[in-house]
Amino acid sequence: MFGLKRNLVTAGALALSVGLGGATTSAQEFINVLTGGTSGVYYPLGVALSKIYGDNIEGARTQVQSTKASVENLNLLQQGRGEIAFALGDSVKSAWEGDEEAGFPQKLDKLRGIAAIYPNYIQIVASEESGIKNFEDLKGKGLSVGAPKSGTELNARRIFDAMGMSYDDLSKTEYLPFGESVELIKNRQLDATLQSAGLGVSSIKDLAISLPVTIVSVPESVAETLGAPFVAATIPAGTYEGQSEDVPTLAITNILVTHEDVSEETAYQMTKQLFENLDDMVAAHAAAKAISLENGPKGVPLPLHPGAERYYKEKGLM
Repeated sequence: MFGLKRNLVTAGALALSVGLGGATTSAQEFINVLTGGTSGVYYPLGVALSKIYGDNIEGARTQVQSTKASVENLNLLQQGRGEIAFALGDSVKSAWEGDEEAGFPQKLDKLRGIAAIYPNYIQIVASEESGIKNFEDLKGKGLSVGAPKSGTELNARRIFDAMGMSYDDLSKTEYLPFGESVELIKNRQLDATLQSAGLGVSSIKDLAISLPVTIVSVPESVAETLGAPFVAATIPAGTYEGQSEDVPTLAITNILVTHEDVSEETAYQMTKQLFENLDDMVAAHAAAKAISLENGPKGVPLPLHPGAERYYKEKGLM
């Protein structure tokens, strides 16, 4: 009877699978990759990561789940409803500390780090006709700040606070994912969108091709006010259609996170295969060019999983 139940569980894991290609063993390993909205950067990178794991981790069956990103991902990991997730560094820090305002009523004590990956850039984009040139010009305008309680929306709140402003200064505040925000701007129903994502995010590329836009600057002083994990950064000229100059903004490192119930061997393989297949990640999205093995264990605001630690020690990084 026990053998029958085990076979049924294995069959169920296979039925859920989307990542075929790993060598089959008697012990199936299911890896659910938690990402973000399909128009962001987490999703294409998550699809690539899922394929890497399916192809290179023996017995692994993988699935990609589109979510509301950082905050939801971290809560799902705590519940054991995913094996690896993309999340913003400040959200990870808040989850580990149990910051209720950030969406974590209790410390998410099961979370463990895999790697620091690429930086998210705060990218505020306004239609040219809105007349918005700088952050203060957002006063009296309509802005989408990201999905409610998402990592992007938490970033937005912190930046507004550091600028001595609040959502009350806006004429309209929308809480929408990237793609939906862009559609409202295209339809002249919204002035601007704030998106925390890797450079070259598809939603903003689409908007910049569709109509003239302004990339709105964020003063360097905001990074100084907020402190780590926020740093001053630049969106290079030419990142988006019609962007002729560098634009100052903020950046926050993204973290790949797992939880303590994932086996040491699986966490080791998830770390190893990420860094040994970076070309596949870059092919999925250019933001992955910023991922490096040397930075993997740096600045992760919670304990690393023992499996990830083992890999970094093998590479002489710990």
